[in-house]
Amino acid sequence: MPESTMTGGAAADDQELDLAWLRQKYLDERQKRLNARGIGQYIEVKGDFSRFIDDPYVDGPLVRDALTETVEAIVIGGGFGGLLAAAELHKIGITDIRIVEKAGDFGGTWYWNRYPGAQCDIESYIYMPLLEETGYVPTEKYAHAAELFAHARRIGEHFDLYRRALFQTQITELRWDDSDNRWVARTDHGDVIRARWVLSASGPLNRPKLPGIPGIESFKGHTFHTSRWDYAYTGGNSRGGLTGLADKRVAIIGTGATAIQCAPYVAKDAKHLYVVQRTPSTVDIRGNRPTDHEWARSLAPGWQRQRMDNFNLIVSGACVETDLVQDGWTDLFSDLTLAYLAGDRATLAPEEMARLTELADFRKGNRIRARLDQVVQDPATAEGLKPWYGMMCKRPTFNDDYLKAFNRPNVTLVDTQGRGLDAITETGIVFDGVEYPVDCIIFATGFETGTGYTRRAAMEVHGRAGETMSQHFAAGLRTFHGFLTDNFPNFFMLGLSQNGFKPNVTDMLAEQSEHVVGLIAAARAEGATVIEALPEAVDAWVATIREKSELSRKFLATCTPGYFTGEGDIDKGVFVETYGDGSPAFSALLQAWRDAGDHAGLEVR
Repeated sequence: MPESTMTGGAAADDQELDLAWLRQKYLDERQKRLNARGIGQYIEVKGDFSRFIDDPYVDGPLVRDALTETVEAIVIGGGFGGLLAAAELHKIGITDIRIVEKAGDFGGTWYWNRYPGAQCDIESYIYMPLLEETGYVPTEKYAHAAELFAHARRIGEHFDLYRRALFQTQITELRWDDSDNRWVARTDHGDVIRARWVLSASGPLNRPKLPGIPGIESFKGHTFHTSRWDYAYTGGNSRGGLTGLADKRVAIIGTGATAIQCAPYVAKDAKHLYVVQRTPSTVDIRGNRPTDHEWARSLAPGWQRQRMDNFNLIVSGACVETDLVQDGWTDLFSDLTLAYLAGDRATLAPEEMARLTELADFRKGNRIRARLDQVVQDPATAEGLKPWYGMMCKRPTFNDDYLKAFNRPNVTLVDTQGRGLDAITETGIVFDGVEYPVDCIIFATGFETGTGYTRRAAMEVHGRAGETMSQHFAAGLRTFHGFLTDNFPNFFMLGLSQNGFKPNVTDMLAEQSEHVVGLIAAARAEGATVIEALPEAVDAWVATIREKSELSRKFLATCTPGYFTGEGDIDKGVFVETYGDGSPAFSALLQAWRDAGDHAGLEVR
């Protein structure tokens, strides 16, 4: 391969790109990683593995009397999605609600993920919702987990949500009662709660998964999942100081966004660290910094929404005069769309746009790989850490310490070339005939995706005539605008679905909450008690989603396996069902639908 293709640069000439070589390299690396079992290669955390979802942050099981009550609304989930939904209900005067959360407090992702180095990778000023409403300005551009958790609690206090929350509680069943148009929820504490409206915000990435490595159950050392970090074993806290690992040999399995953040901290304190890699992540510069207080004092009302909208336009490929955020995400998407800026994008034929996109993607990939050669001292390790796939095939990561960690003498990359480990023994991990003795295995293996909605939510939902949501979605997701489905009245799904995806997920959840609660407000104003999607509207929306997914499906079919691509089964990928024209177009579609005022596609009665 020509040297210029390997090193690349911002001003690299397209003629220096060996396109045929790069296309074949990407294809070869993808083929190495395809697993015929797809998402079936992972183990569900149940039975002997259920300890991986136990809550290490509470003193013990909650003991309380069962409740029997009727409320206006149930919100499922106490993360940012549930908090935003509850806040919107509060704004329209619905305060008779019950928030049901399996954790011991609000926070969701930031309740569970307290591993060392945990931070948001979207800047705090747009990621942390309701900053202006709560009067808070983050302390740094990328807030750490403790600050994010504290902000979730701040929102709970601000909207008086704590007295309406049931923590350490899991809904096990929801049933629609046609006799009075209400849902009946039953929980693992014996509660029976009747509610007019149910807003489900349990999150797309909430249920830990484990790799199905032969012998995983036989390991005699210590194990835990990153979303249940065991500080009693490691010592320290989310800012490091893991003194309990000083005499321990540790393996981190996984090299996604979580491992990128926690591995440098483990490397600093462990006797030895083995980083087990199936597929490397793209790792670009983060550049975190404290908040400039003078800048914060200069902010005018509406600054957060303005900043959110600016970010969303840039990452959706739109041209804007000013980049207000100026982070790794906006830099990435500016690079990927830079090729279009010289002319009018509207005049570009689809084939030309695809060609320019591919060139921009290869250029950006070359710069990512060139940085590895500059930072990682051992050439073989640097080569193993190089990602060979399109930039949006996996979640981009940004970190200034991960690559440097491999320069430590106590850190070893176990690059499995996409195969994963051969086995786990009682005392170590095995790859390619070599056993690496370890005292502790940390699973940075992510969360369930592509499995059934009700399995991930850990409950069954029974709609009209007893039909279960598992049955209803057996042939695939079917919704109206991603929020409602036929035969399940007054049940609203928030999160990643057949709607518009935003990398700034909290902004996406805020928009969804406003829309869904707006539907409820409109129905209440008309004296209606039921909102239900019409079957023909659901069918039409599913057809729209399928039609607009053709380009993304073609792209994902070229990608290395991962949760974006359903581990090679694209229909189970997390993004293939999202609205293909992008989130700004989806937002405009929703606004036009609301402006029409006729509830098209819904029965409101």
